Amino acid sequence: MTSTPTDRKIRPRALVTGGAVRVGRALALALADAGFDVAVTFHRSAADARRTVDDLRRRGSGAHAIRADLRDARAARPLVTQAVRTLGGLEVLVNSAALFYRTPLATATRAQWDQLLHLNLRAAFFCTQAAAARMAPGAHIVNVSDVITRLTRPGWAAYTVSKAGIEALTRSLAAELRPRRIAVNCVAPGAVLKPDWLPSARWRAITRGHAGTPDDVAAAVVFFATCPVYLTGQVLSVDGGETA
Repeated sequence: MTSTPTDRKIRPRALVTGGAVRVGRALALALADAGFDVAVTFHRSAADARRTVDDLRRRGSGAHAIRADLRDARAARPLVTQAVRTLGGLEVLVNSAALFYRTPLATATRAQWDQLLHLNLRAAFFCTQAAAARMAPGAHIVNVSDVITRLTRPGWAAYTVSKAGIEALTRSLAAELRPRRIAVNCVAPGAVLKPDWLPSARWRAITRGHAGTPDDVAAAVVFFATCPVYLTGQVLSVDGGETA
């Protein structure tokens, strides 16, 4: 018997913010390998987004790239609406879009503070608000934090606050969405991918030769994207035991 489009099993659908590059890209590829259709967001990285979509489609994923500047809170709702329309629904939202740079107390500006908090924290709240309104019971929200929240890193106050907020947001929204059977969990990576601006020698000193990989983080995200919804409100460190 020849199959028709309606005969094929509908794949679960995921939206990964910041999914065109670096760790976000690894999360998107891992979800595709796990059987998801995936939409990724990008802001300026159009070429990287096209490459990521091509790689997702080679994995059999119905993939799409959506441009969005999530520093603007108004971008969240149209982003989710477009993702739902292009994917045909939404079962998983991964809030991974983030900026990462130092803000020493003596030199930090209000613009830097606002930029980090708006993208790293506020965007996750409003993307979750928009996604949860479109999700059915059994859906998952997965946030991405950073183990810096449990370390002492002078000069990283704004970034640390943004990621500590993500963890607090995870627990609060897990309680709020529990009656709707939507799970909210968080993955907190350690040192898994050297920033482009960081000298290699400094990276080796920070990691002491024991850096993880983006695939380690992706495995945790896939777990939280597919786990029972009774497992909610958790923050999982993926750091090789650094904060144990």
